Amino acid sequence: MSNRRPADPHYTSRPTGALARSPSEQLEPTRPLARSRRRGRYSRGGVPGRSSGLFRLVSGVFTLLLLLMAIVGGLALAVNGWVNAPGPLAASKGVVIPKGEGVHDIASRLEREGIITDRRLFIAGYLIAKATAWGDKARPPQLKAGDYQIPQSASIRNVIDILSDGKTITHRVTIPEGLTSHQIVERLKADPNLTGEVTDVPSEGALLPETFVMQRGAQRQAILDNMRAESRKLMEKLWDQRQKGLPVKTWEEALVLASIVEKETGRNDERERVAAVFVNRLRQNMRLQSDPTILYGLSAGKTVWNRPIMKNEIVQKTAHNTYQIDGLPPTPICNPGRASIEAVLNPAATKDLYFVADGNGGHIFSETLKDHNSSVQKWRALEKEREKEKESKAKAAAAGAMPQPSEKAPEKAPEKAAPEKAAPEKAAPDKGGADKAADRGAGKGKGAAAAGGSNAPVTARPKASSEEGSWASTTEPAPPKAKR
Repeated sequence: MSNRRPADPHYTSRPTGALARSPSEQLEPTRPLARSRRRGRYSRGGVPGRSSGLFRLVSGVFTLLLLLMAIVGGLALAVNGWVNAPGPLAASKGVVIPKGEGVHDIASRLEREGIITDRRLFIAGYLIAKATAWGDKARPPQLKAGDYQIPQSASIRNVIDILSDGKTITHRVTIPEGLTSHQIVERLKADPNLTGEVTDVPSEGALLPETFVMQRGAQRQAILDNMRAESRKLMEKLWDQRQKGLPVKTWEEALVLASIVEKETGRNDERERVAAVFVNRLRQNMRLQSDPTILYGLSAGKTVWNRPIMKNEIVQKTAHNTYQIDGLPPTPICNPGRASIEAVLNPAATKDLYFVADGNGGHIFSETLKDHNSSVQKWRALEKEREKEKESKAKAAAAGAMPQPSEKAPEKAPEKAAPEKAAPEKAAPDKGGADKAADRGAGKGKGAAAAGGSNAPVTARPKASSEEGSWASTTEPAPPKAKR
């Protein structure tokens, strides 16, 4: 009887290498192992097999990430090279970035202006700069509005840095001393770098002349408000530092007097002495007799400062004409600068009551009317001498401009010597008589003007800044005694 077992499809012999339990099993041929119904973690012998599905998924994702990183890195290196390459600008150029524009709008504007060649590269460079900043834990770039000057051959990186740092172009607005408030407003309106309407024209003297540094698009009214605030702050500060015993009782009165000093001289070395003349006159109850007050009384804020003053304007009474009113005018006649305000609050210690131009941009100061009249005569003599020099130069220039006779002129002279054309030359005496009569009439008119004619311009006394003149009276009565 055989010990063999019937063939069983599910029967498996022992694994290779395992010992048989009986001699019959040793004679039994080795059968192939049947596939296990249960898929275990390990195959035969406990040796690891192929990766499971999860392992394959992780491996694939990791490989894909590495591939993407390689692609992105390569693109980043390429874009970085393009971003740092020199730009297309052949020369420096200005560009204005309005408020509210995003990165795409700014990139398009820069491309239109020819500052960059491709807006997409600009956007890519900007994104790379932000990513780099985040990686370095630095502040990411932020494009800012403003007026910029882009240098020649600026790369995209340079442009991003300029717009992110906010290095805008600044504009200077200079308001000189001595302008009226109306003139200052007109100057601001004419500046194309400023915007906005002026809704409130400041009162006369309320603005502090200054040079302002600002960006394009600054509001005009904001500049005026700032000038007004600075003027008030300065006056309150300087008022506390004034000399004792001044004839001005408030800082508003000091501002009025400072505006007169501002229009009388443009030299810093004379301001304190000019201020002293008016302070001394106020102390002795003398009229200030300042020419700029005549002009302002006639035209107010629209005054033309450099025109001559007519004699009939001197006697014309206005609220500001200090030839006709006592004391100070009711308001300033311009917006004075700091130097004139300081001079009024700390005038020179002199007894001067008069001053007249010296012909060299300065003034001659006098304590008495006699000395003053002598200085006026010297000034008028100097003026006449300069007028003569001016006339002689004009004649010399006219003579030099006349055409010179040609060499052939003497040969043609007999042809022009017609007796009929000599008649007008014989009438020359009559013309000369008419000219003399006209000269006599002119001399009479001039004398009348000197005696008080209404349309004769007054002899001008040049201001140190050569802007306007002032009349020096030689008929002013001696100063009255100060009232107690």
